[in-house]
Amino acid sequence: MAADFKNLFNTPDTTSEYEEKDIQDNKTMGILAYIWLLVLIPIFAAKESKFARFHANQGLVLLIAEFIVCGVLSILSIIPFVGIVFIVLNSLAGLCFLGLMILGIVNVVNGKAKELPLIGKFRILK
Repeated sequence: MAADFKNLFNTPDTTSEYEEKDIQDNKTMGILAYIWLLVLIPIFAAKESKFARFHANQGLVLLIAEFIVCGVLSILSIIPFVGIVFIVLNSLAGLCFLGLMILGIVNVVNGKAKELPLIGKFRILK
């Protein structure tokens, strides 16, 4: 089980595909990509940066997943008697998404183009 948990964080690292200048010039855009709706800034302002685009995609997928998961859990939380379970699950999901956001920001600061666990393989932006 510990090995499975460790493999969860062993996601593809495609940093070698990006130019060092692009990485250094677009770290701020990469960071913004993980801060909820601020993902729109790198999507529209850094269209030419492959590095910013990679992180904008990761941030957008994270935002959509968070809306879906937390939205469904919030709706289910109104069920009488068992709703408290969904409230707790919603809180745990929120913490997990916060952790993924922090992981993405750490990757950007370290100049890495590494996919997020679980959701990083999905591509919305090209």
